[in-house]
Amino acid sequence: MQLSDPPNFLTVSDFLKRYSISRTHFYREVNREAIPIIKIGRLTRIRIEDAEAWADALPVKGGKHAA
Repeated sequence: MQLSDPPNFLTVSDFLKRYSISRTHFYREVNREAIPIIKIGRLTRIRIEDAEAWADALPVKGGKHAA
C-alpha cells in the first residue's frame, strides 16, 4: 500500500495477496457484486470492512464454522 492510501483501504494488489486469490477471481467477485470497490480517479480501492465481510461469507467445508 502506498503511503498516501488511507489505512482503512486496500489496493487490489494488497487484497489479492491478503486473500491469495487471482486477479481474475477478484474481478469475477466484483462483477457479481460480492466485493464492493471504490474508484478514486483511476485507482481502485477496497474498504477493509468490505474485504473482511467478503472473507467471512465464504463457505466453510470440512469443519465447523466459528461463530
